[in-house]
Amino acid sequence: MKINARKMALKILNHIELEHVFSHHALNHFFETYEVSNIDRRFISNLILGVLEHKMLIDFYIRKFSKVRFGKINHEVVNILRLGIYQIMFMDKVPESAAVNESVKLAKRISPAQGNYVNGVLRAFIRAYEEVPLPDERRHPDEYLSIKYSHPKWLVNLWLDAYGYDDTKALLAANNMTPPLSIRVNRLKTTRDDFLKVLDAAGIVATPSKLNPDGILIQSVNQMNITSLPRFKEGDFQIQDISSMMIGHIADVKPGDFVMDVCAAPGGKSCHMAERMHNSGRLLARDVSEQKCQLIADNASRLGISIIETAIFDARHFDKSLRQSADVVLVDAPCSGLGIIRRKPDIKYNKQPEDLASLTRIQREILNAAAEYVKVDGILIYSTCTLNEAENDGQVNDFLAHHDSFERVSLAGIIPGQSETLTLLPHQHQTDGFYIAKMKRIK
Repeated sequence: MKINARKMALKILNHIELEHVFSHHALNHFFETYEVSNIDRRFISNLILGVLEHKMLIDFYIRKFSKVRFGKINHEVVNILRLGIYQIMFMDKVPESAAVNESVKLAKRISPAQGNYVNGVLRAFIRAYEEVPLPDERRHPDEYLSIKYSHPKWLVNLWLDAYGYDDTKALLAANNMTPPLSIRVNRLKTTRDDFLKVLDAAGIVATPSKLNPDGILIQSVNQMNITSLPRFKEGDFQIQDISSMMIGHIADVKPGDFVMDVCAAPGGKSCHMAERMHNSGRLLARDVSEQKCQLIADNASRLGISIIETAIFDARHFDKSLRQSADVVLVDAPCSGLGIIRRKPDIKYNKQPEDLASLTRIQREILNAAAEYVKVDGILIYSTCTLNEAENDGQVNDFLAHHDSFERVSLAGIIPGQSETLTLLPHQHQTDGFYIAKMKRIK
């Protein structure tokens, strides 16, 4: 039976709101539960992610054009209005009449009165929304940016302090754009040049990454699902953002090394390092649950990697049996995730400033324990997928201040414009927001 895409999108939005689940989990759940065509999947995903990306701006307009106070509107009707306004503002291929009519149909399922209400709000919005002023950009820059780009004001101010106005504005805009799909070629099975030819033969538009020698950017998948791409099951590539691939490059692992990844799931970075080790040596990949360790093992198996051992272990604790035994230790720390908002827009609404403080304590515990595994002349890598100074340079500077047995290894020259550590920004590098620091044990 053919599904109604807008009806399902509404169902998913309601589920996200009421059950407090992340959008990618909700989308996966509904797509696994119902038979949904590829075209409908893309349309529904566009609606869900688009509404979440622009929710604060959309709600700003709902408040302007609704005669009912926002807090008094039926929660399902709010989501119907969000879907309707998103289509009108951002989906050029959807006629305004279709966006209104389909929204009214959804509302009439609740009651005829709600249908009339939705019709009135959306038609008033179409007539006059371009004339409604946003907060004054010069007098209230943080409020303007917060509404315009749908980011909480505390987060806007965090980045204004760190990056200044122009870069913050560009970063916020980039967070609301669809990120490119990137894959990492499995160098155990193919080369990037050869795999680009395979993709081209399948009608897939792809280009090599300029930042990473193993990365490929895919512009069009030719209507395929990613797991249907050529050679996926055979393990010729792994889905991974270019920013995460930089770990394998910077770690500079070698065949025969003993490498530890203490927060390893789902295993992309572990697998990349194992590939660069030519599948020779030992790589211990740990995480806190059986499910996470199974993800690592599954990825390694598909890619043909045999040197990865998985183990359930809390990285905050120290395993005395491995003291100063590893050539390379990776701490890809649990973090606030502020660098991957363009992939998971829910993050910007679900995080609060107090959450950041609790995370820095956990990161410090993990980093202190992980450092004890590094042998003399060995390497310690610390990374996050966040853009928050306290979790990044602040964390590393604090660690070095209390550990004179380690020194920083400069990453200048890895990417133009970088210094001792590496910070990738969506609007500058077209990657996820990502941070990497490299340290060496000297005694």
